[in-house]
Amino acid sequence: MASDFGKVGVLFGGRSAEREVSLMSGKGVLAALRSKGIDAHGFDPAERSIAELAAQKFDRVFIALHGRYGEDGTLQGVLEQLGLPYTGSGVMASSIGMDKIMTKRIWLSHGLPTPRFAVLDAKETTREDLRKVPDELGLPLMLKAPHEGSTIGISKVIGYSDMQDGFDLCAKYDEVVLAEEFITGRELTVPVLGTGRNARALPIVEIRAPQGNYDYEHKYFSDDTQYLCPAPLDEELTKRIQSLAVRAFNAVGSSGWARVDFMLRAADNEPFLLEINTSPGMTGHSLVPMAAKAAGVSYEDLCVEILRSADLDLKPSQDWKPA
Repeated sequence: MASDFGKVGVLFGGRSAEREVSLMSGKGVLAALRSKGIDAHGFDPAERSIAELAAQKFDRVFIALHGRYGEDGTLQGVLEQLGLPYTGSGVMASSIGMDKIMTKRIWLSHGLPTPRFAVLDAKETTREDLRKVPDELGLPLMLKAPHEGSTIGISKVIGYSDMQDGFDLCAKYDEVVLAEEFITGRELTVPVLGTGRNARALPIVEIRAPQGNYDYEHKYFSDDTQYLCPAPLDEELTKRIQSLAVRAFNAVGSSGWARVDFMLRAADNEPFLLEINTSPGMTGHSLVPMAAKAAGVSYEDLCVEILRSADLDLKPSQDWKPA
């Protein structure tokens, strides 16, 4: 019943570079929960203080924030202190998932496939250092700001002469730059719902962007990008990729929901893990709702299922009560 959820806060907006997307996600989630009779209220942490959040006396919150200060464990730590159950991963898993480098290191420790990479210091890396990277990783390659999302701070390098400009772009957003082997093939993403042994993969989405350029515009605003869901893959490969997605999800300690991104190498149909999004988009162009729809779950029911999973890493003792 809707009343079981009590007073619900939908956190959206925030201070990250992904604010615009978060505003769209949050408005969609807020409308969906209200359509189900849930007492839901919007809250923008960029415009209102943590003290105001505590004063609202929410029973649980739906995190529709993306990027820093909302998806990276900082807000999750605040909510743990408030004893306020929230959707998505806890403090540590959120922090790991927001760091593409640490995520890759953990996946490798679990024997999971991810493209080869190098880590470059944004301030100390010289032109000579940059010229060595393509020799190690090959061309083309990708340069990424490892703590950003929504294709912000990312550059595809075709030749040696592109390295400096691509590096400078990424270095605007982060203290280090991730250089990553480019996998030629099909771009796939797999939403995962649940926690631990109960985690399950939704149908795979294949993304076909114009000229393979799935940038910010093509991700959120353009109608030129094609989405195939379920992705046209044989049953065995579909199950393998979905299983990898759940293993990748559990390896970083994710919970509630997330989206795992892949490249499927054209040469041999080998899948490679790119990153995990622990607070994925919920806009009209977003991929988790698309996959849920293919599984027979409406946007509204998806929002309710995610909200139902709201929890805390640290459960308060039975005698503890909020002030």
